[in-house]
Formats: sequence, structure tokens, C-alpha cells
Amino acid sequence: MFAVVRTGGKQYRVAPGDKIVVEKLDGNAGDRVTLGDVLLAGDGSSLKSTDGLTVAAEIVAQAKADKVTVFKKRRRHNYRRKKGHRQQHTILKIVAIGDHKEAKKAAPKAESSAAPAKDAKTKAVADEQKASDVAGTPTENPAPDNAKTNAPKAAAKKAAPAKAKAETPSTKNAAPAKAAAKKSPKAK
Repeated sequence: MFAVVRTGGKQYRVAPGDKIVVEKLDGNAGDRVTLGDVLLAGDGSSLKSTDGLTVAAEIVAQAKADKVTVFKKRRRHNYRRKKGHRQQHTILKIVAIGDHKEAKKAAPKAESSAAPAKDAKTKAVADEQKASDVAGTPTENPAPDNAKTNAPKAAAKKAAPAKAKAETPSTKNAAPAKAAAKKSPKAK
């Protein structure tokens, strides 16, 4: 049996026992991972439905790819930038391709049928309370409002008197401007 799985924005054709290198996934070596985004599945030349189909995989190792050198240059502008990068990825070993979601759904149904109806109702109420606890209450936006922050500054600018330009020693003895020279009567 084979399947086409999407993870990390890429698609992989996998079969049980295959090892693939994918974009970094959370977990340590030996952890089990379930890939739920199955695009296609089949056995030989026949295709199967992918509804609820999952692929079970085991993390073999967390590794880094080979180093890539990024070099930018603009001719005749003395512009050169050199930067390196190593992409992190995960090596997975495909354990099984199967319908694990359906098996998990069937097990709770068997347990709930043995339990009384009252327990099912209390479990439903408890689940709703947990969901509301997770959702929480919305909080105010911590970002400042631009209109409120700009208003005190504008008021302070209007209220402050215009300051006269302080003369520095370099401008104190400077020659008069041409406009002032034109206004004064010329001496003959």
C-alpha cells in the first residue's frame, strides 16, 4: 500500500518502511508522529478513499541540511554580502498507513455504551466547560490608539510658545543676509 502525504508544504509518496526527509517537526528521536493530510492512497493500481486515513511515522533523527552560501554583489558599487544558512529537517520512518481515526472513534463508543446515560451527560457538560475555559474571554488590544497618543503631543505643541533661535558664537558675528543688505540705504 502507498500514500501521498503533504507536510511542510511538500508532497511525499510513502509506503510502510520508507524513510523520508521532511521539514522540521516537533519531537525527539523515537517519538511517533501522525501525518493526517493524506492526498492519495492506493494498493497496486487501485485507489482507495482518503477519508479519515492517516499515516503513522517514527522520528529517526532531527538533522540539518548542507550549508548553503548566499552571496550578493552589485557591480561597481562596492556592495558584497555573504551569509550562510542550514535548513533544519526531520528524518521519518513510515511505520503504517491505516485508518487510525476510525479505530479510535470506535473504542470510545464501546465504552460509552457500557456506561449509564447520566455519565455521558456529565462528560458532555465537563467537555463544554473545558472548551469554554480554553476559549477564555477576549482581552483589550494592548496596542496604543494613535489618535489618543498623538492628541497630547499636539496640545503640548500648541500651548508651548515659539522659542527664539539661540545664537551661537559662529552665527553671532556672521555677515548680514543679502535681504537685510538690500533694505539698508547704500552709502555713496
